[in-house]
Amino acid sequence: MSGIITGPHFKAYFDYPGPIALGTMVAILEVGAFATSIAAGRVGDLHGRRGTLFAGAVVFTLGGAIQTFATGFWSMIVGRLVSGFGVGLLSTIVPIYQSEISPPDHRGALACMEFTGNIIGYSSSVWTDYCCSFLESDLSWRIPLFVQCLIGLVLAMGSLVMPESPRWLIDTDKDTEGMRVLADLHGGSLTNPIAVAEFQEIKEKVQEERDSGEVRSYHSMWKKYQRRVLLAMSSQAFAQLNGINVISYYAPRVFEVSEAGWIGRQAILMTGFNSLIYVLSTLPPWYLVDRWGRRTILLSGAVIMSAALVATGWWMALDVPRTPNAVVICVIIFNAAFGYRLELT
Repeated sequence: MSGIITGPHFKAYFDYPGPIALGTMVAILEVGAFATSIAAGRVGDLHGRRGTLFAGAVVFTLGGAIQTFATGFWSMIVGRLVSGFGVGLLSTIVPIYQSEISPPDHRGALACMEFTGNIIGYSSSVWTDYCCSFLESDLSWRIPLFVQCLIGLVLAMGSLVMPESPRWLIDTDKDTEGMRVLADLHGGSLTNPIAVAEFQEIKEKVQEERDSGEVRSYHSMWKKYQRRVLLAMSSQAFAQLNGINVISYYAPRVFEVSEAGWIGRQAILMTGFNSLIYVLSTLPPWYLVDRWGRRTILLSGAVIMSAALVATGWWMALDVPRTPNAVVICVIIFNAAFGYRLELT
Protein backbone atom coordinates (compact mmCIF):
# COMPACT_ATOMS: atom_id res chain seq x y z
CA MET A 1 0.00 0.00 0.00
CA SER A 2 2.91 2.39 0.62
CA GLY A 3 3.33 3.39 -3.03
CA ILE A 4 -0.32 3.66 -4.02
CA ILE A 5 -1.80 5.70 -1.16
CA THR A 6 -0.02 8.83 -2.43
CA GLY A 7 -1.18 8.34 -6.04
CA PRO A 8 -3.61 10.93 -7.47
CA HIS A 9 -5.99 8.33 -8.94
CA PHE A 10 -6.15 6.39 -5.66
CA LYS A 11 -6.88 9.58 -3.73
CA ALA A 12 -9.53 10.69 -6.19
CA TYR A 13 -11.26 7.29 -6.32
CA PHE A 14 -11.58 7.16 -2.54
CA ASP A 15 -12.62 10.81 -2.30
CA TYR A 16 -9.32 12.04 -0.87
CA PRO A 17 -9.34 10.06 2.41
CA GLY A 18 -8.20 11.86 5.54
CA PRO A 19 -5.63 10.58 8.04
CA ILE A 20 -8.15 8.46 9.97
CA ALA A 21 -9.66 6.84 6.89
CA LEU A 22 -6.27 6.21 5.31
CA GLY A 23 -4.79 4.91 8.55
CA THR A 24 -7.74 2.56 9.03
CA MET A 25 -7.40 1.31 5.46
CA VAL A 26 -3.75 0.45 6.07
CA ALA A 27 -3.91 -0.78 9.66
CA ILE A 28 -7.00 -3.01 9.40
CA LEU A 29 -4.80 -5.66 7.80
CA GLU A 30 -2.88 -5.97 11.06
CA VAL A 31 -6.12 -6.47 12.98
CA GLY A 32 -6.97 -9.47 10.80
CA ALA A 33 -3.42 -10.78 11.08
CA PHE A 34 -3.54 -10.55 14.87
CA ALA A 35 -6.76 -12.56 15.03
CA THR A 36 -5.56 -15.48 12.89
CA SER A 37 -2.03 -15.49 14.29
CA ILE A 38 -3.56 -16.51 17.64
CA ALA A 39 -5.38 -19.39 16.00
CA ALA A 40 -2.59 -20.41 13.60
CA GLY A 41 -0.81 -22.69 16.06
CA ARG A 42 -3.94 -24.73 16.70
CA VAL A 43 -4.83 -24.80 13.00
CA GLY A 44 -1.30 -25.98 12.21
CA ASP A 45 -1.58 -28.82 14.72
CA LEU A 46 -4.93 -29.95 13.34
CA HIS A 47 -4.38 -29.59 9.61
CA GLY A 48 -0.62 -29.66 9.26
CA ARG A 49 1.88 -26.98 8.33
CA ARG A 50 1.36 -27.47 4.62
CA GLY A 51 -2.43 -27.30 4.92
CA THR A 52 -2.19 -24.10 6.94
CA LEU A 53 0.18 -22.60 4.37
CA PHE A 54 -2.31 -23.41 1.61
CA ALA A 55 -5.23 -21.95 3.56
CA GLY A 56 -3.30 -18.78 4.38
CA ALA A 57 -2.28 -18.29 0.75
CA VAL A 58 -5.84 -18.80 -0.52
CA VAL A 59 -7.31 -16.38 2.04
CA PHE A 60 -4.61 -13.81 1.25
CA THR A 61 -5.34 -14.13 -2.48
CA LEU A 62 -9.07 -13.72 -1.88
CA GLY A 63 -8.42 -10.56 0.10
CA GLY A 64 -6.18 -9.24 -2.66
CA ALA A 65 -8.92 -9.84 -5.23
CA ILE A 66 -11.44 -7.91 -3.12
CA GLN A 67 -8.98 -5.02 -2.88
CA THR A 68 -8.25 -5.10 -6.60
CA PHE A 69 -11.91 -4.76 -7.53
CA ALA A 70 -12.85 -2.49 -4.60
CA THR A 71 -15.76 -0.19 -5.34
CA GLY A 72 -15.33 2.07 -2.34
CA PHE A 73 -13.88 2.57 1.10
CA TRP A 74 -15.72 -0.26 2.85
CA SER A 75 -14.99 -2.88 0.21
CA MET A 76 -11.31 -1.96 0.49
CA ILE A 77 -11.56 -2.34 4.26
CA VAL A 78 -13.08 -5.82 3.85
CA GLY A 79 -10.36 -6.79 1.38
CA ARG A 80 -7.60 -5.60 3.67
CA LEU A 81 -9.13 -7.42 6.63
CA VAL A 82 -9.42 -10.69 4.69
CA SER A 83 -5.82 -10.35 3.47
CA GLY A 84 -4.84 -9.81 7.08
CA PHE A 85 -6.42 -13.13 8.02
CA GLY A 86 -4.13 -14.78 5.46
CA VAL A 87 -1.07 -12.87 6.63
CA GLY A 88 -1.68 -13.96 10.23
CA LEU A 89 -1.75 -17.63 9.24
CA LEU A 90 1.30 -17.35 6.99
CA SER A 91 3.48 -15.21 9.25
CA THR A 92 2.95 -17.67 12.11
CA ILE A 93 3.16 -21.01 10.34
CA VAL A 94 6.06 -20.27 7.97
CA PRO A 95 8.70 -19.87 10.75
CA ILE A 96 7.36 -23.04 12.41
CA TYR A 97 7.57 -25.01 9.18
CA GLN A 98 11.01 -23.64 8.41
CA SER A 99 12.40 -24.50 11.84
CA GLU A 100 11.03 -28.04 11.60
CA ILE A 101 12.71 -28.82 8.28
CA SER A 102 15.98 -26.91 8.83
CA PRO A 103 19.15 -28.68 9.99
CA PRO A 104 20.13 -27.37 13.45
CA ASP A 105 23.59 -26.18 12.37
CA HIS A 106 22.14 -23.99 9.60
CA ARG A 107 18.89 -22.87 11.23
CA GLY A 108 20.09 -19.33 11.96
CA ALA A 109 21.38 -18.68 8.46
CA LEU A 110 18.23 -20.12 6.87
CA ALA A 111 16.05 -17.87 9.05
CA CYS A 112 18.08 -14.91 7.80
CA MET A 113 17.57 -16.02 4.20
CA GLU A 114 13.83 -16.27 4.79
CA PHE A 115 13.75 -12.68 6.00
CA THR A 116 15.75 -11.56 2.97
CA GLY A 117 13.07 -13.17 0.81
CA ASN A 118 10.43 -11.12 2.66
CA ILE A 119 12.28 -7.88 1.97
CA ILE A 120 12.81 -8.78 -1.69
CA GLY A 121 9.03 -9.10 -1.87
CA TYR A 122 8.62 -5.69 -0.21
CA SER A 123 11.09 -4.10 -2.61
CA SER A 124 9.35 -5.69 -5.59
CA SER A 125 6.05 -4.21 -4.45
CA VAL A 126 7.52 -0.71 -4.18
CA TRP A 127 9.01 -0.86 -7.68
CA THR A 128 5.71 -2.23 -9.02
CA ASP A 129 3.99 0.78 -7.46
CA TYR A 130 6.54 3.09 -9.07
CA CYS A 131 6.15 1.58 -12.56
CA CYS A 132 2.35 1.68 -12.32
CA SER A 133 2.42 5.31 -11.16
CA PHE A 134 2.99 6.27 -14.82
CA LEU A 135 -0.47 4.93 -15.72
CA GLU A 136 -3.03 7.71 -15.93
CA SER A 137 -6.01 5.72 -14.67
CA ASP A 138 -7.25 3.62 -11.75
CA LEU A 139 -5.04 0.83 -13.07
CA SER A 140 -2.17 2.68 -11.39
CA TRP A 141 -3.35 1.27 -8.06
CA ARG A 142 -5.43 -1.73 -9.12
CA ILE A 143 -2.56 -3.49 -10.92
CA PRO A 144 -0.23 -3.45 -7.86
CA LEU A 145 -3.05 -4.89 -5.76
CA PHE A 146 -3.69 -7.55 -8.38
CA VAL A 147 -0.02 -8.58 -8.42
CA GLN A 148 -0.32 -9.72 -4.82
CA CYS A 149 -3.06 -12.13 -5.95
CA LEU A 150 -0.62 -13.72 -8.41
CA ILE A 151 2.00 -14.11 -5.68
CA GLY A 152 -0.60 -15.66 -3.38
CA LEU A 153 -1.60 -18.14 -6.07
CA VAL A 154 2.02 -19.15 -6.62
CA LEU A 155 2.39 -19.77 -2.89
CA ALA A 156 -0.85 -21.76 -2.76
CA MET A 157 0.19 -23.98 -5.66
CA GLY A 158 3.71 -24.36 -4.24
CA SER A 159 2.34 -25.52 -0.90
CA LEU A 160 0.65 -28.44 -2.68
CA VAL A 161 3.99 -29.89 -3.77
CA MET A 162 5.99 -29.04 -0.66
CA PRO A 163 6.78 -31.85 1.80
CA GLU A 164 4.84 -31.83 5.04
CA SER A 165 6.71 -31.10 8.25
CA PRO A 166 8.30 -34.35 9.51
CA ARG A 167 7.69 -33.19 13.08
CA TRP A 168 3.95 -32.90 12.44
CA LEU A 169 3.81 -36.23 10.59
CA ILE A 170 5.50 -38.09 13.44
CA ASP A 171 3.36 -36.26 15.98
CA THR A 172 0.24 -37.55 14.20
CA ASP A 173 1.55 -41.16 14.05
CA LYS A 174 2.50 -41.01 10.38
CA ASP A 175 5.99 -42.31 11.10
CA THR A 176 6.63 -43.81 7.67
CA GLU A 177 5.82 -40.56 5.90
CA GLY A 178 7.83 -38.59 8.45
CA MET A 179 10.87 -40.80 7.91
CA ARG A 180 10.49 -40.47 4.15
CA VAL A 181 10.52 -36.66 4.39
CA LEU A 182 13.57 -36.69 6.67
CA ALA A 183 15.37 -39.03 4.27
CA ASP A 184 14.57 -36.73 1.35
CA LEU A 185 15.89 -33.75 3.30
CA HIS A 186 19.16 -35.62 3.87
CA GLY A 187 19.78 -36.96 0.39
CA GLY A 188 17.04 -39.54 -0.17
CA SER A 189 18.34 -42.65 1.60
CA LEU A 190 16.16 -44.16 4.32
CA THR A 191 19.31 -45.51 5.99
CA ASN A 192 21.05 -42.14 6.19
CA PRO A 193 22.40 -42.07 9.79
CA ILE A 194 21.64 -38.36 10.25
CA ALA A 195 18.05 -38.83 9.07
CA VAL A 196 17.60 -41.90 11.29
CA ALA A 197 19.03 -40.08 14.31
CA GLU A 198 16.79 -37.06 13.69
CA PHE A 199 13.76 -39.36 13.38
CA GLN A 200 14.57 -41.02 16.70
CA GLU A 201 15.09 -37.66 18.38
CA ILE A 202 11.72 -36.35 17.18
CA LYS A 203 9.98 -39.60 18.09
CA GLU A 204 11.40 -39.53 21.61
CA LYS A 205 10.41 -35.90 22.09
CA VAL A 206 6.86 -36.56 20.90
CA GLN A 207 6.55 -39.54 23.24
CA GLU A 208 7.94 -37.48 26.12
CA GLU A 209 5.28 -34.81 25.56
CA ARG A 210 2.54 -37.44 25.47
CA ASP A 211 3.78 -39.12 28.64
CA SER A 212 3.76 -35.78 30.47
CA GLY A 213 -0.01 -35.58 29.98
CA GLU A 214 0.10 -31.83 29.40
CA VAL A 215 -2.65 -30.30 27.28
CA ARG A 216 -1.37 -28.20 24.40
CA SER A 217 -2.59 -24.70 25.10
CA TYR A 218 -1.29 -21.17 25.48
CA HIS A 219 -1.95 -21.43 29.21
CA SER A 220 0.24 -24.51 29.69
CA MET A 221 2.94 -23.03 27.46
CA TRP A 222 2.93 -19.86 29.56
CA LYS A 223 3.21 -21.83 32.80
CA LYS A 224 6.10 -23.95 31.55
CA TYR A 225 8.06 -21.45 29.46
CA GLN A 226 7.11 -18.07 30.93
CA ARG A 227 10.58 -16.52 30.67
CA ARG A 228 11.12 -17.76 27.11
CA VAL A 229 7.69 -16.57 25.99
CA LEU A 230 8.24 -13.14 27.52
CA LEU A 231 11.64 -12.85 25.88
CA ALA A 232 10.31 -13.86 22.47
CA MET A 233 7.21 -11.65 22.68
CA SER A 234 9.05 -8.58 23.95
CA SER A 235 11.78 -8.81 21.32
CA GLN A 236 9.18 -9.09 18.56
CA ALA A 237 7.06 -6.29 20.03
CA PHE A 238 9.90 -3.81 20.40
CA ALA A 239 11.17 -4.73 16.94
CA GLN A 240 7.90 -3.24 15.63
CA LEU A 241 7.49 -0.41 18.16
CA ASN A 242 10.69 1.32 17.04
CA GLY A 243 8.80 3.04 14.22
CA ILE A 244 9.78 0.83 11.29
CA ASN A 245 6.19 0.34 10.15
CA VAL A 246 5.89 4.08 9.54
CA ILE A 247 8.59 3.63 6.91
CA SER A 248 7.27 0.32 5.56
CA TYR A 249 3.69 1.52 5.13
CA TYR A 250 4.03 5.27 4.69
CA ALA A 251 7.53 5.99 3.34
CA PRO A 252 6.38 7.98 0.27
CA ARG A 253 3.93 9.95 2.41
CA VAL A 254 6.62 10.59 5.04
CA PHE A 255 8.88 12.00 2.33
CA GLU A 256 6.00 14.19 1.11
CA VAL A 257 4.67 15.68 4.33
CA SER A 258 8.00 16.13 6.12
CA GLU A 259 10.75 18.55 5.23
CA ALA A 260 12.28 15.89 3.00
CA GLY A 261 10.89 17.71 -0.01
CA TRP A 262 10.12 14.71 -2.24
CA ILE A 263 6.69 14.81 -3.87
CA GLY A 264 4.56 12.30 -5.78
CA ARG A 265 6.46 9.91 -8.02
CA GLN A 266 9.80 11.18 -6.67
CA ALA A 267 8.79 10.04 -3.19
CA ILE A 268 7.99 6.54 -4.50
CA LEU A 269 11.32 6.48 -6.35
CA MET A 270 13.19 7.32 -3.15
CA THR A 271 11.25 4.58 -1.39
CA GLY A 272 12.35 2.19 -4.13
CA PHE A 273 16.02 3.05 -3.65
CA ASN A 274 15.55 2.68 0.09
CA SER A 275 14.06 -0.80 -0.44
CA LEU A 276 17.08 -1.94 -2.48
CA ILE A 277 19.46 -0.96 0.30
CA TYR A 278 17.05 -2.60 2.73
CA VAL A 279 17.48 -5.88 0.82
CA LEU A 280 21.28 -5.57 0.82
CA SER A 281 21.29 -4.89 4.58
CA THR A 282 19.77 -8.31 5.23
CA LEU A 283 22.69 -10.17 3.60
CA PRO A 284 25.53 -9.74 6.17
CA PRO A 285 23.67 -11.68 8.91
CA TRP A 286 23.71 -14.75 6.65
CA TYR A 287 27.41 -15.03 7.46
CA LEU A 288 27.61 -13.16 10.77
CA VAL A 289 24.79 -14.84 12.71
CA ASP A 290 26.83 -17.93 13.59
CA ARG A 291 30.06 -15.96 14.07
CA TRP A 292 29.07 -12.89 16.08
CA GLY A 293 25.97 -14.33 17.72
CA ARG A 294 22.41 -12.98 17.80
CA ARG A 295 22.81 -10.56 20.71
CA THR A 296 25.74 -8.64 19.23
CA ILE A 297 23.91 -8.07 15.96
CA LEU A 298 20.71 -7.01 17.73
CA LEU A 299 22.48 -4.48 19.95
CA SER A 300 24.69 -3.00 17.23
CA GLY A 301 21.70 -2.61 14.92
CA ALA A 302 19.70 -0.88 17.67
CA VAL A 303 22.52 1.64 18.24
CA ILE A 304 22.68 2.50 14.54
CA MET A 305 18.89 2.89 14.35
CA SER A 306 18.87 5.25 17.34
CA ALA A 307 21.65 7.36 15.86
CA ALA A 308 19.82 7.58 12.51
CA LEU A 309 16.61 8.77 14.20
CA VAL A 310 18.47 11.43 16.17
CA ALA A 311 20.19 12.61 13.00
CA THR A 312 16.86 12.75 11.16
CA GLY A 313 15.37 15.03 13.81
CA TRP A 314 18.48 17.19 13.85
CA TRP A 315 18.47 17.78 10.08
CA MET A 316 14.73 18.52 10.07
CA ALA A 317 15.21 21.03 12.86
CA LEU A 318 18.01 22.74 10.92
CA ASP A 319 15.80 23.03 7.80
CA VAL A 320 18.62 23.97 5.42
CA PRO A 321 18.89 23.32 1.65
CA ARG A 322 20.64 20.02 2.33
CA THR A 323 17.86 18.78 4.62
CA PRO A 324 15.85 16.82 1.99
CA ASN A 325 18.81 14.68 0.92
CA ALA A 326 20.07 14.32 4.49
CA VAL A 327 16.68 13.11 5.74
CA VAL A 328 16.49 10.51 2.96
CA ILE A 329 19.98 9.26 3.85
CA CYS A 330 19.09 9.02 7.54
CA VAL A 331 15.88 7.14 6.80
CA ILE A 332 17.78 4.73 4.55
CA ILE A 333 20.36 4.11 7.29
CA PHE A 334 17.57 3.54 9.83
CA ASN A 335 15.84 1.08 7.51
CA ALA A 336 19.09 -0.72 6.68
CA ALA A 337 19.99 -1.11 10.37
CA PHE A 338 16.55 -2.56 10.99
CA GLY A 339 17.00 -5.04 8.14
CA TYR A 340 20.41 -6.00 9.50
CA ARG A 341 19.05 -6.82 12.94
CA LEU A 342 15.36 -7.81 12.60
CA GLU A 343 15.93 -11.27 11.16
CA LEU A 344 17.51 -12.20 14.49
CA THR A 345 14.32 -11.47 16.50
